[in-house]
Amino acid sequence: MTGVKICGLTAPGQVEAAARAGAAYVGFVFFARSPRNLAADHAAGLALQVPAGICKVALTVDADDAMLEALLAAVPLDMLQLHGRESPERVAQVRARFGLPVMKALGIASAEDVAGVARYEDAADMLLLDAKAPAGAALPGGNGLAFDWRLLAGKRFSRPWMLAGGLTPETVARAVTLTGAPNVDVSSGVESAPGVKDARKVADFVAAARTASGGEPAPCLR
Repeated sequence: MTGVKICGLTAPGQVEAAARAGAAYVGFVFFARSPRNLAADHAAGLALQVPAGICKVALTVDADDAMLEALLAAVPLDMLQLHGRESPERVAQVRARFGLPVMKALGIASAEDVAGVARYEDAADMLLLDAKAPAGAALPGGNGLAFDWRLLAGKRFSRPWMLAGGLTPETVARAVTLTGAPNVDVSSGVESAPGVKDARKVADFVAAARTASGGEPAPCLR
């Protein structure tokens, strides 16, 4: 059964919808340019509403130690998602310093990008393979774009991983079938407007993901 992460939650009803649908992970965004960006106090209130057993993930972009320290002091979290240009060395540093599992997002557009994933397999606890953002894009992810899933056909990684990028309730089963993804991540694909999750789309997405046969889903690693 494919594990599902619903990312970019911004309101209590969205947390409830993700939990009710059966999401294994929920994501909160801390990046000022995103329409899903949250202040720490708002995120803390949402995180406290997440039922036990669902992994609470913080998406950050090239965050420094001071930002991460402040975030973790304010918000009860289970995992850090690094969605910027962090090097393998920086990923390992964050993992060692803050004592939480770290998921590294990597943009994919070519076979060379897939080959480059190996550089992060020793540094991160989990990998998120997302569509590479177009040149000049304001956001590193959440752009509603997919990549050629055939690039991942037959690939195996030494760390648990998630597939992201342009997934929707209509496409997620095919994406899992083509890639063997054990986990999937969605944000804009279940929204009625940027930052506004649609409860029906969330439920349909989780149900569709579960119909596909991917790899073994990863539990929350904390």
